[in-house]
Amino acid sequence: MPDNRENAVETEFSYYRDDLALVHDSGFDFHGGRCAPGILDLLEPVRRRGGVVLELGCGSGSLTGHLLDAGHRVIATDGSPAMLARARTRLPAADLRRLVLPADRLPTVDAVVGVGHVLNYLVDEESVTRTMTAIAGALRPGGVLAIDVIDLGWADDWRNVASLARVHEDWAVFSRSVATESRRMVQEVTTFVRSANASWRRSDERHENVLLDVTGLVAVLERHGMTARKRTSFGSERLPTGLVAVVGQK
Repeated sequence: MPDNRENAVETEFSYYRDDLALVHDSGFDFHGGRCAPGILDLLEPVRRRGGVVLELGCGSGSLTGHLLDAGHRVIATDGSPAMLARARTRLPAADLRRLVLPADRLPTVDAVVGVGHVLNYLVDEESVTRTMTAIAGALRPGGVLAIDVIDLGWADDWRNVASLARVHEDWAVFSRSVATESRRMVQEVTTFVRSANASWRRSDERHENVLLDVTGLVAVLERHGMTARKRTSFGSERLPTGLVAVVGQK
């Protein structure tokens, strides 16, 4: 996302607006549940000492709920107001905040987690490097990082760029993804949502994800006082080809 606040707000509104947030919450929030057991294992030392967990890209709160149920103190953040509204409905007592990367300052915490490849939504690799540097700076000594990232191998698996069509009683979603020569994944998403009067409304979104050299991200963390590594999963879950876990400790 853009570096200055004004442009960041404009870009944010183009991602996960009301209708796509509804569709994602209703039919595509399973990723957080799949990753939760492995992330909770990694965060157990943080839970035991009563540390604070910062969640980036919390969406509608799928992973957030698991963190809270396990007894963690959580600050859950997202750039999309529509997603945060859905998270507040699901988890009314949670500490939910709007945060746009890399413009907004991160609070000092004991762990940073995120699923849903939030870093890939930033505008370029320089913005990702700034964010990784900020994450390392926000973690207290002994702090833990667990975040998923789309790497350069994402487009090598045809399943990741295949067209998608899914129809529900109250919504439908269609998407098409294309990998560009500039190391980006462009996804055109169209949703149809049934209104209260039984008519259907259409919304369109264009998502651009920068594909990342994850080895380089690990090096950034290590330059800022962390030990980190690229993993195929957080625990025993199976991530799609090209989606990797970055796990680190300060």
